[in-house]
Amino acid sequence: MQPPLTSPLRIGDVEIANRVLLAPLAGIGNWFVRLQARRHGAGLAVSEMVSSFGLHYGNERTLRELLRLHPDEHPVSIQLFGQDPKVMRSAAAIAADAGADLIDINMGCPVRKVCKTGAGAALLDDQELALEIARAALEGSGLPVTVKVRSGLRAGERQGLELAVRLAAEAGVAAIGFHPRAAATHHKGTPDYAMTRELVERIEVPVIVSGGLDTAEAARRAYEESGAAAVMIARGCLGYPWIFEELTGQRVDAPSREEIAAELLWVMDRAQEHLGPERAARYLRKFYPWYLERLGADHATAAALQQGDDLADARALVRELAAPAAVPA
Repeated sequence: MQPPLTSPLRIGDVEIANRVLLAPLAGIGNWFVRLQARRHGAGLAVSEMVSSFGLHYGNERTLRELLRLHPDEHPVSIQLFGQDPKVMRSAAAIAADAGADLIDINMGCPVRKVCKTGAGAALLDDQELALEIARAALEGSGLPVTVKVRSGLRAGERQGLELAVRLAAEAGVAAIGFHPRAAATHHKGTPDYAMTRELVERIEVPVIVSGGLDTAEAARRAYEESGAAAVMIARGCLGYPWIFEELTGQRVDAPSREEIAAELLWVMDRAQEHLGPERAARYLRKFYPWYLERLGADHATAAALQQGDDLADARALVRELAAPAAVPA
């Protein structure tokens, strides 16, 4: 019988308060997005993909922005990608020194520019190298190492499942994040939670299921159907961090307009803290649509936010959306 999502989970020697995790979100999952998930109840947040080469060679932006941690987000996992075991060993050591509690390795990213280097999902077809990389991360960091994989490269393939079995048995990984859709399908198609259950039955370490968990209901269904140890929320939390509250029993009702606007203003403040006002104004353009639909913004307001470059003006527009007068009669 599965434990409830609210029960603790142990990955290696790291105790996690519950079984609801924030997935790595490429280009999005910086420190304040992770902190937001933790504020709303996620037991663990995983960082966006960080280049092992960027850390190894001391890239300034990688070290300053992508490896930035907030004291309130622990435990936190830093996700690394790359195809060179020596570089991965070095990068994992740097991430550990920066304060990571776990190291996650991306072996599932389907993006061409990642795969063409031999990293991401390309490692599903080079299992010996994948095992070397996982071992190197463990040796370099001294931390629990997890690996996120897809079920296969193409529809109907199972390299990811077989690699996950070997990673658990031969490389000493502490958990597997499993997205049961082929890399070639990206986010399309129906996740194969039966395959996830097969993996659960074949390995001893926790399996964390992801893919298709866009609502709390979908996440609960996937948890039950897969038999996994935890769920990992990705797109389902974009503009809706309250999904973590729903899954951990802290919320039943949908957030009010005032709550949604306040959350967006919090995100805007943190983005400015992270990047400064000018860069934050541009960076936030990908965040606005996730919140504006829930706020009932009209086309003109949405366009003004998307095209604007002044955060003070943007904040004023968001506050107007939350005002009682903005609510349709």
